[in-house]
Amino acid sequence: MSARVTVVEGDITAQEVDAVVNAANRAMRGGGGVDGAIHRAGGPEVLEDCRRRFPHGLATGDAGWTTAGRMPARWIIHVVGPNYRAGETDRALLVSCYARALAVADELGASTVAFPLVSAGIYGWPRGDAIDAAVSTLGSTPTSVEEARLVAYGRAAYDEIVTALSR
Repeated sequence: MSARVTVVEGDITAQEVDAVVNAANRAMRGGGGVDGAIHRAGGPEVLEDCRRRFPHGLATGDAGWTTAGRMPARWIIHVVGPNYRAGETDRALLVSCYARALAVADELGASTVAFPLVSAGIYGWPRGDAIDAAVSTLGSTPTSVEEARLVAYGRAAYDEIVTALSR
């Protein structure tokens, strides 16, 4: 069975779900965009857990979890998306982020998971394709997750995701 894919416009750090997905960098030490926002909202506990659990970071396309610290969620599932601007254009790595995040969510027993559009911000993945990868992977990957919530940053992204979900 696959998750029910939904969309909201808003702040991923404020989602009341079991787990929030972080679009992290390989070092797992915080950064810009979604990664920076999640580390700020979660507090120092998130960075401490990243250092403890991932002393050497994570590979592109992989996922792992930490505490969510001070956020309403219980866990953060960190994924390392491909950096399109740096020449990492293999779509399989982007798809792997969503599939691996669902696998980690299953290991944790998470039934609701909030996702950003991985790699579609500072890493420059073309937004239309990022949306297609998210919607198709989340909607077709076998999982025990009941709701995979895409959290759109801005109205334009929200509208594009709604259109993709209606196809």
